[in-house]
Amino acid sequence: MTTDAQVIELDPDPFKQFFIAQGYRVGALIFLSGQTAITEDGTMIEGDFDTQADWTFRNIKRALEAANSSMDKIIKVTIYLTDMQAHRGRIMELRQQWFTAPYPADTLVGVKELGHPSRLLEIDAIALADGEIIR
Repeated sequence: MTTDAQVIELDPDPFKQFFIAQGYRVGALIFLSGQTAITEDGTMIEGDFDTQADWTFRNIKRALEAANSSMDKIIKVTIYLTDMQAHRGRIMELRQQWFTAPYPADTLVGVKELGHPSRLLEIDAIALADGEIIR
């Protein structure tokens, strides 16, 4: 048995200029590329942490909806922060704002820098395409 990987497409797709796929649906799972603060037309949003975080979470939501999924189907996130000390507490608050119990599995990683010097965070996610999260 083979499992195909279906590309997730957005229109417009801000990642197209960077030669990056938004993500893939493979069987019952969706794997998203790292999402950042970028507009639909590919303009990078520079600004404070809350502004960048809001755009990042909205972009995750948009990509999941394009794959016929949703934020409540996320099972795993990896969150990359360029300043762990300054933003660890705030990202925990944002997790409670954007996710609901049972919360996704999470890896929180401090990094020196991301793909662009203005980036303060990046989040990649794995979500269910079908089915529900069972407690």
